[in-house]
Amino acid sequence: LSLGPKHRRNIHVVNLDPAAEHFRYDVAFDIRDLISVDDVMEELQLGPNGALVYCMEYLLENMDWLEECLDAYDDDEYLIIDCPGQIELYTHIPVMNKIIDQLRMWGYSDKMVSVFVVDATFVTDPAKFISGSLLALSAMISMQLPHVNVLSKCDLVEEASMDTVLEMESALQLWNVLGNNGGGGGGDNSNELVDSNSFSPFRHLQPNTAPSAATTTSTTTTAVSETTQKRQQRERKWNQLTEAICSLLDDYSMVGFIPLNINEEDSIAHVLATVDHAIQYGEDLEVKGADYGDDVGEEE
Repeated sequence: LSLGPKHRRNIHVVNLDPAAEHFRYDVAFDIRDLISVDDVMEELQLGPNGALVYCMEYLLENMDWLEECLDAYDDDEYLIIDCPGQIELYTHIPVMNKIIDQLRMWGYSDKMVSVFVVDATFVTDPAKFISGSLLALSAMISMQLPHVNVLSKCDLVEEASMDTVLEMESALQLWNVLGNNGGGGGGDNSNELVDSNSFSPFRHLQPNTAPSAATTTSTTTTAVSETTQKRQQRERKWNQLTEAICSLLDDYSMVGFIPLNINEEDSIAHVLATVDHAIQYGEDLEVKGADYGDDVGEEE
């Protein structure tokens, strides 16, 4: 918000998350003034997820409240609408789509852009990063808006680790290099499978190979061998599925991420410029002259 005047815009933050707890900044208007998850949970004895769905459906039935709030702002004002983070509201339940459709009917169709925010700590785990990419793709297709994906909390992740992932040419390369330890889809080399156990969802199925009297018998050895073969077969199938998912992401090249470090002004400006470009923000606004301060012209 503090960078708004520097970029010649009046920025307001709106909260449409009825489960939000607190903000470190002022919000222009808040859905919790209409309904909140805590109140619904207490009155209707619903769980957090059920209460959230109820709140968003309640908003749909009272869209005149949202329209009245939005009408209080001029066309040249910049609204950042903070929405709930539960992916089910975008992919499984059409509630967010209906809200977006209503905004289109109010004349905001060419002024909206969706920003999908993923925690940068996902970068440290290739499987999670691929999963986050799928979620981003799913949200983009569901919302049918100009779309920007952002990696938040980059200040909490090693820059070298993040750059390694973002510099990968494809999701398949990312998985083969980092996620599968170069295993190439779960080949027959048992050493590769053992080396990649830290990335495998089936590592809990590994037999205990520590020397003992029991493992010296032929029966136990056979059982261990069968268990190992089953584990390797599961890993091969799992790696093949992961590679197919990576190929899906690569074939369409529709998912990319912009890193955001809130401690770096250039990083924030880059994200803002990307969002502006997605909707051509500012093209129809009046040109404003620079507001020079009293220190202009002074020698350094």
